[in-house]
Amino acid sequence: MAEDMYYRMMGSTGLQVSVLSYGFWATYGVKESLSGEAGVERAKELLRIAREAGVNCFDHAEAYGTPTGEAERIFGIALSELVEEDPILWRRSDLVITTKIFWGGSGVNERGLSRKHIMEGMDSSLERLGLEYVDMVFCHRPDPHTPTATVVRAMTDIVRSGASTSWGTSEWSAQQITEAFWIARTEGLEPPSYEQPQYNMLHRFRFESEYFPLFRPPYSIGTTIWSPLRSGFLTGKYNNGIPEGSRATVEIYSWLKDELKDREERGEIDILRKLASLAENELGCSMAQLALAWCLKNKNVSTILLGATNADQLKENLGCIDVVKRLDDDHMETIDKILGNRPDSWIGPGGDGNRELKTI
Repeated sequence: MAEDMYYRMMGSTGLQVSVLSYGFWATYGVKESLSGEAGVERAKELLRIAREAGVNCFDHAEAYGTPTGEAERIFGIALSELVEEDPILWRRSDLVITTKIFWGGSGVNERGLSRKHIMEGMDSSLERLGLEYVDMVFCHRPDPHTPTATVVRAMTDIVRSGASTSWGTSEWSAQQITEAFWIARTEGLEPPSYEQPQYNMLHRFRFESEYFPLFRPPYSIGTTIWSPLRSGFLTGKYNNGIPEGSRATVEIYSWLKDELKDREERGEIDILRKLASLAENELGCSMAQLALAWCLKNKNVSTILLGATNADQLKENLGCIDVVKRLDDDHMETIDKILGNRPDSWIGPGGDGNRELKTI
């Protein structure tokens, strides 16, 4: 096991998670991507790299690899084979495996956060993953059609049945999270313990401003960050157009083309070029490593989800931990000046959030 990995507490769960996790979103099972036997073999290769680097958290959702949850199925097969090959490295007690419930199928009752779908969605995810339980389960989005109290009671049943050790939210507003928390507290139920938000150099306000009170007691919310590279935009690979083989060329992600056009018109390509120059000339790293390291400087980030599709990309991203050690306050101030988007209520990258066992 690599000694360079760092771990942070996942909110108030008592779980220690590696600051870098491996996620299966937009990676396995989609029609234009990896599925079947090829997907399993690729998953095993990348999972080995991640695990040997010290990654212990692996992120999933019933919607990944739609429409049948193919990504979870691929992970389940890959994990069972990896356990046979190296039962010590892949012992279940040292892994943190997650899933998310909301989009389960095309039927009217196969999505959302009704008690029915939460129960059936959880059972289906566990079957695909080949597991008796997950460590973390998220309500993948808020459901405007289901009362929060109903959701809290259903998620409490999931936790107390042993299907998951805890539960949390993804892209819920601070108001929705606090509502769920206090319903749970007043009714003797299980409160949400973590949130999975988008957070990156170009998407900061909700995490740094709206959510900030949630990182303190009594909430002590942990976080698992999605899209730290803004769908690849922060790697700099789109600085000179859309390269062949990138995510933006896949049909189901065609919306990225319009987003890239908008970003260029807003001058964000020029911002990225300045950041890439800083990364190369002052820190000796890639733009992707700088973007990931910048996220990790915020101590309210419990873990960042990496979604690499090949070994070289994953190894490069894992190298961001060394960059964090070199990224000082002066660098962070320079980055803020280049970005020009720091929220008014921002209090600094360290914050006063979750305690660490080994600091960067």
